[in-house]
Amino acid sequence: MTADLTTFGHPPHFTAALMVRGIFQEVRSRLTTGPGGQKGHVNPMATAQPSEAAAEADLLRWATAGSVDDGKSTLVGRLLHDSKSVLADQLEAVARASSGEGPDLALLTDGLRAEREQGITIDVAYRYFATPRRRFILADTPGHVQYTRNMVTGASTATLTVILVDARKGVVEQTRRHAAVAALLRVPHVVLAVNKMDLVDYEQSVFADIAAEFTRHAAGLGIAEVTAIPISALAGDNVVERSTRMDWYAGPTVLAHLESVPVDDEANDGPARFPVQYVIRSGDVRLYAGQVAAGALRVGDRVTVLPSGRTTTVTGIDVLGAPAETVRAPQSGGLRLADDLDVSRGDLIVPAAAPPALSRDVEATVCHLHERPLRPGDHVLLKHTTRTVRAVVRRIPGPGRLDLNEIGRIALRTAEQLAFDRYEDSRRTGSFVLIDPADGSTLTAGMVGATVPGPPDAPA
Repeated sequence: MTADLTTFGHPPHFTAALMVRGIFQEVRSRLTTGPGGQKGHVNPMATAQPSEAAAEADLLRWATAGSVDDGKSTLVGRLLHDSKSVLADQLEAVARASSGEGPDLALLTDGLRAEREQGITIDVAYRYFATPRRRFILADTPGHVQYTRNMVTGASTATLTVILVDARKGVVEQTRRHAAVAALLRVPHVVLAVNKMDLVDYEQSVFADIAAEFTRHAAGLGIAEVTAIPISALAGDNVVERSTRMDWYAGPTVLAHLESVPVDDEANDGPARFPVQYVIRSGDVRLYAGQVAAGALRVGDRVTVLPSGRTTTVTGIDVLGAPAETVRAPQSGGLRLADDLDVSRGDLIVPAAAPPALSRDVEATVCHLHERPLRPGDHVLLKHTTRTVRAVVRRIPGPGRLDLNEIGRIALRTAEQLAFDRYEDSRRTGSFVLIDPADGSTLTAGMVGATVPGPPDAPA
């Protein structure tokens, strides 16, 4: 069974960074942003550097989403401005570029010339900022359907997504699509920010109706919990400072929620998964370097190297060039093993007591990204964590092909055995991308064993 992405609440141009945290930057560089954008562009403006105390705080990766003109860039600009995360010269530059009486805070993130000319966000704008309580990596993403693949780029690594709604318009089709994307990507925390409350006279009933409608829809997609916050990004109500004009609201401000939401990485749960990225040799010592995709490894652990199946013991761990007893997701480090095994890039080191199943056959839900249709019999390259192997598309149920912007189930046969987890168990080791072996372009993003959320108008 296949369907157009818009049928399931998924707009065009899914990015291959959809599910693969470990190869996010590589995949993102393969794609263009669309008309008016720049390939691989990340807005260069820096924000104020965190204090030493903030550098020791925990890290929250979060993204914005919402329809066009719902105020995403203004919200981000207000958040940076009111939290004192904008340098004086940057604020002066924005003030000079603004056409109104005061600085247009949306220009703090809309850095492309086409974005400023059209008044919309086209590319993903990444921002780093910090408060005394927490560090943040923010992805301010586009709202237009044409650029929603860039929204998915930002949300693919996010622990929290803020979905904005214009209080005058309520929940629209694009809002439902962004909720479906968050559900498909299994973003742990979803915030509904009902913006422009100043334009509806800060009416509690307007906020309550929108929050209830969105929560019902989110529940139907499998989103267990939604935090709804009434805001005015332009006026600053409930963004950083609590509003004095909505005394009926007793919940947190946007910043207070961002500072307090749990950020325990889901990758810390479950058995350890250590994709080998590089082998370092120093004399007779070999160090196997990589980033822990899930769980934790400790000195003394019995581990198995896949796909060979050889078992050994971890005798040493290096983290940031210093000996350590433990390395856990998402840390990078190096492992020393007791036995002299043939281990190379693409191998997976896992606990001997909890290895994933090895197979050459995989079934997955995929999102097709390329103008050329995907058909049974197509030969592709499959990239999973740090391993790339040849594969062939064996079966596509339904019409027997996937066109641009369609999602569906496919069956693949790989040339070598791979160790997959289900996507619902691990966003990192349960995902992959398909690559055209002829020109290296990204074809399809896949989730092993994932199910497709219902359409935007599915009953809650």
